[in-house]
Formats: sequence, structure tokens, C-alpha cells
Amino acid sequence: MTNKRLELPQGTLDLLIARAVALEPLHGWAISEPLQQISGDAVHVKQGSLYPALHRLERHGWLKAKWAISENNRRAKYYELTGQSRKQLEAETVAW
Repeated sequence: MTNKRLELPQGTLDLLIARAVALEPLHGWAISEPLQQISGDAVHVKQGSLYPALHRLERHGWLKAKWAISENNRRAKYYELTGQSRKQLEAETVAW
């Protein structure tokens, strides 16, 4: 059995992340589960790709973040969509 890498169109990870946090604010580690669900278990995102994408989306104004205590009683950065990015998400979803 071989592991084949699935090539996704550029921006797919950003769109999946935005869809995941559109439902509720999530910390980085908790975002990976909805990504698998949204993609029908086709996408498994490693931390080395997830966290740079989260930081990029935050820099571009798609996400805002705040520090809070996670369900494991640890300090975690929670991400959520900005008001403008919700409109952009709808447009990107249609275009994709």
C-alpha cells in the first residue's frame, strides 16, 4: 500500500480552516478534526502546515485570535472569523 499525496488547489487549506472556525472559535489543535470532517476524511493536516496557515490567515485579517483556557485547562490561542471574512468565505466557497 502506498501513500499518495493529494494535490489540492491553492487556497484549499485556507478555505477549510475558515469553514471550520466559522462554526465556533477553535484553538489550533482542535481545528484539525473539523478539517477531516469537512473534507470527508480526505484531508489530514499536519501541524507543520496548519499553524503557518493560521498565522497567515491572521496576518491577512481573515482570522482574529485571543488567548483562553482550553478544555484541557491549558492556555491556547482560539481563532475565529472576522466580520469581513465571513462575506469573503461565502464568495470563496462559491468560487471554489
